[in-house]
Amino acid sequence: MKLKTKITALTLVFVVAILVLLALVSSFAFRQFALFTAKEHARTTAEVVRVSMTESMINGSIKQRASFLRRLDDVDGLKEARVLRGPDVVKQFGAGLAAEQNPDAIEAEVMRTKKPYFRLVQDDVVFRATIPYIASDKGQPNCLQCHQVENGTVLGAVTITISIEELRHQSLEVLGIMLATLTGVAALFLLLFRRQLNPVIHTAQGVQEVVSQARLGEFSGRIDYKGDDEVAQIAKDLNRLMAYLEDRLGETCEDVAKLMQYELPKRIDLLQATTEMVAGLVDVSQFKQKIEDDQTQYEVYNRIALVIQNQFKIGHYSLYETNPARDRMIPLVVDGQQNAPCRWCDKAILTEAGTCRAFRTGRIIDSVSEPGICTRFEPGDTEYQHICIPILHSGSVGSVMQLVFNANFSEEIYQQLPLILVYLRESSSVVEAKRLMNVLRETTLKDAMTGLRNRRFLEEYQSTLIASTDRAKQKLSILMMDLDKFKSVNDTYGHEAGDTVLKALAKTLEQQVRESDLVIRYGGEEFMAILQETGEDYNGEILAEKIRASIEDLSIPIPNHVLKKTISIGLASFPQDSKDFWQAVKYADTALFAAKESGRNKVVRWELKMEQPEETNS
Repeated sequence: MKLKTKITALTLVFVVAILVLLALVSSFAFRQFALFTAKEHARTTAEVVRVSMTESMINGSIKQRASFLRRLDDVDGLKEARVLRGPDVVKQFGAGLAAEQNPDAIEAEVMRTKKPYFRLVQDDVVFRATIPYIASDKGQPNCLQCHQVENGTVLGAVTITISIEELRHQSLEVLGIMLATLTGVAALFLLLFRRQLNPVIHTAQGVQEVVSQARLGEFSGRIDYKGDDEVAQIAKDLNRLMAYLEDRLGETCEDVAKLMQYELPKRIDLLQATTEMVAGLVDVSQFKQKIEDDQTQYEVYNRIALVIQNQFKIGHYSLYETNPARDRMIPLVVDGQQNAPCRWCDKAILTEAGTCRAFRTGRIIDSVSEPGICTRFEPGDTEYQHICIPILHSGSVGSVMQLVFNANFSEEIYQQLPLILVYLRESSSVVEAKRLMNVLRETTLKDAMTGLRNRRFLEEYQSTLIASTDRAKQKLSILMMDLDKFKSVNDTYGHEAGDTVLKALAKTLEQQVRESDLVIRYGGEEFMAILQETGEDYNGEILAEKIRASIEDLSIPIPNHVLKKTISIGLASFPQDSKDFWQAVKYADTALFAAKESGRNKVVRWELKMEQPEETNS
């Protein structure tokens, strides 16, 4: 129920209740007044009858009492006046007139109890009063002058019946006039009250409408109220509040949208949009704090996949890492599975990254707004659509997020897309930082000239290497290798020729070992190979001899000349020769020294009789 209707109804109920209550009170008051008037009238008439009867007895005209009583009938409103003789009067003067005999029950009771009787009879329009006559020697005339009775004796009773119908009609007429007057006054009051109340109701309705719009994110509503009272002040204050919220919340929403690179629609729930965007940015901030603590970019990629799957409830997606140098795309997570095969695209993109439109253009590819835009998307027999989002790393596409969804789900995807883009943009810099750190770390762990691992890599990797060897219960062959008479190359042909020789040696060593083996430039012209022995056909001694022979047969072209070099190799085993890895390395170095001392261009295995030299001669 509206406020105006409610207040009007309550006011009407109140006025009607007041009028009804006033009518009841007035009716009761008029009734009591009528009874009181009739009672006093009856007392007066009874007293007149008593005095008249007493004087008639004194004057000797008591026989004319009947005519006196008949004359009383002419009094307006008086219906009957009847006099009854008491027992003592009957005893002294006889029974009297017929009308003075045979008292009814009320009259008999009044003469017995000496108490008067006053009641309404005959449908509450006739009032009856029966009043006892009690003998008294006081006053004039004196009752005891004629009656031979004691003081206080009941001489008789008088019954007076009075019609109050006319009084009742007058009372009702007065009550009607009064109620009509009050009703008119109440109607005038209600009219004036409503007139005064209308501005308040108008303002209340305006407040309701403005607040309802504000709950829906619309803060442009205003209250139109003229005046200078408290209600007008409320309207002005609310208008100022709405204007402030509209300006500030609009600016905040626009700023957050700019931060998210999100284009706001023309009509939007500012409050809900701002709340959702701020909540989303808080989640993104917490997400970024987590990924900054991750160690590698692949951990970050896995977190992105979890956000897509758990927070945005997208079950079908692919996350690719690109390798522009090799023109490849590597699927990292597909539909929640790590390192899963390519599912939603032509597998040609894996070996020809340029065929991926998102990678090639660096723009978002949306098959919803542009059906068939990507020819590499292969959803199979299902009616799926996709949005491919390129993620830039240092200005180029470093990865691609592909969202795959049913057409019925496209509207939800569009609603979530701005926040998804924020997650991807915020993760982009972190992924790039992790990648650069890995590249930098890889750079510090590699020899710049040969591309082989360096000694620092061995120092960091040796604990992992030892642990994996212990778990597999295998042994490692450690080969320490040194080019024979390398110093003469630098002295004769220059350092560029020496670098060429070292590069050729590094390439040959990598060709001779397996991918699981390690080749390390240990320092200068000294190299190391660590082999995981897997059987008699592949052990340290066989591979060392193979390497020695391949270097001996190697021809190294340099400007105006072709060089031929040999290599000396020392061999030791871990943990067969020593439980300590670095001690086994020293044993291999000792065997290398023995190979050089015994003529070079040979493989020597470490034995207990060998002593550790203080230095090695080239």
